[in-house]
Amino acid sequence: MLARFAAPVLLTLLLALPAPPAQAQDSEGWRFGISVGGVSTLGLVMERVGDWGSVEVLLGTWAFRDISLSTVYKHTIGGGDLRGVVGLGLWTVLAFPVDERTGVALVARAPVGFQWELQDDQFLGAELGFSRALAIRRTDPEDDTPPAQRIVPLPGASYRWLR
Repeated sequence: MLARFAAPVLLTLLLALPAPPAQAQDSEGWRFGISVGGVSTLGLVMERVGDWGSVEVLLGTWAFRDISLSTVYKHTIGGGDLRGVVGLGLWTVLAFPVDERTGVALVARAPVGFQWELQDDQFLGAELGFSRALAIRRTDPEDDTPPAQRIVPLPGASYRWLR
């Protein structure tokens, strides 16, 4: 029972921390990159970074028969080259099977991880995204099973560069 509430409580506590000092947000602008794992096997990332935090949009796929779209607000913790990151957002998956209807899932997402500035304007990140299904339309029209109530951790990594 405790594990069920650990991720939301941790995320709330981390988001309540004060914003990092202005010097820690020296990389304002747009970041673009690629991701593996997390909300898709392979994805393209676009992120707007400012002194208020960042907004990330990730477009990816699991098996090239689906589209995965995630939008997350992220908060950076700490300063220096290695910083903690926590976020909260939504993830939508559209599945296109050959002989069945299109499946759709809406998932709440809370990534927790870090970003490391390898060199000027190049970043390596890793996260554990705590995900919970909110709504689902399965590909089988006869299957009206509600979404699972459990929180699923999905690890992911990304490489980004600032433009």
